[in-house]
Amino acid sequence: MRPDLPGVGRLGAWPQAGRGLAGRRRRILRTGSRRPRSHRPGPDSVAWSLSTACPKMGEFNEKKATCGTVCLKYLLFTYNCCFWLAGLAVMAVGIWTLALKSDYISLLASSTYLATAYILVVAGVVVMVTGVLGCCATFKERRNLLRLYFILLLLIFLLEIIAGVLAYVYYQQLNTELKENLKDTMTKQYHQPGQEGVTSAVDKLQQEFHCCGSNNSQDWRDSEWIRSGEAGGRVVPDSCCKTVVPGCGQRDHASNIYKVEGGCITKLETFIQEHLRVIGAVGIGIACVQVFGMVFTCCLYRSLKLEHY
Repeated sequence: MRPDLPGVGRLGAWPQAGRGLAGRRRRILRTGSRRPRSHRPGPDSVAWSLSTACPKMGEFNEKKATCGTVCLKYLLFTYNCCFWLAGLAVMAVGIWTLALKSDYISLLASSTYLATAYILVVAGVVVMVTGVLGCCATFKERRNLLRLYFILLLLIFLLEIIAGVLAYVYYQQLNTELKENLKDTMTKQYHQPGQEGVTSAVDKLQQEFHCCGSNNSQDWRDSEWIRSGEAGGRVVPDSCCKTVVPGCGQRDHASNIYKVEGGCITKLETFIQEHLRVIGAVGIGIACVQVFGMVFTCCLYRSLKLEHY
């Protein structure tokens, strides 16, 4: 067995070490002789640079859309609160017409005045329900509720337009109707069996408006009740008297009874026309306000649809 010579191990390692040094020299030479290439960014790197430079661009658009939706929500909520109060006012006008002023409805041949009042009551109730539904649809952000809310707004809009148009049409026809029918109603139905409503309405009309007869006190000469023995010698009803006491209608002197130019027709016509103006103004006014509600609803619906997608 040959003993190891000194330095053989080191000599055996020289070639490997030489190869390592030579490789490093070649790499250094190649690196030093190579020029740095200009970096031209590709499409992906451009997109990355933009997203890096503007990291909040997408978030800004999203926040902008969300801010618009929130503003629409609060705007529509405020509108619904006002709309609910408007519905309460519409219903109050209709109930006031039916409850406090319905005594004179029995003196009218047409039912248009009564129909207009009922339409206002129904519209007012629907408006109040719709206002609550609109608030729920706004804060829940439910597009199906917004669709239902829009349909109800459109329905109420049509009802109030109809009420306003009926009030206007009847306003134009009122004078002719009263001239043709009020005298017959007063002379043929006053104090007749089954006509207690007409009798009460005529007495209230003459006392409240200080008038006597349809055109004048002479109209009562044609009354079936005056001609009958039930009148007790009266020439006019006691409600024509300035001071009502039993039997005061036996004397038709101007000092005793109301003698107003134009009679009760003029008074009743003025009274009903004033109420028709109120009904028409309320109906048309609320209908115009509803246009803004429908516009706000469409804007919110579209905003929620865009956010959904």
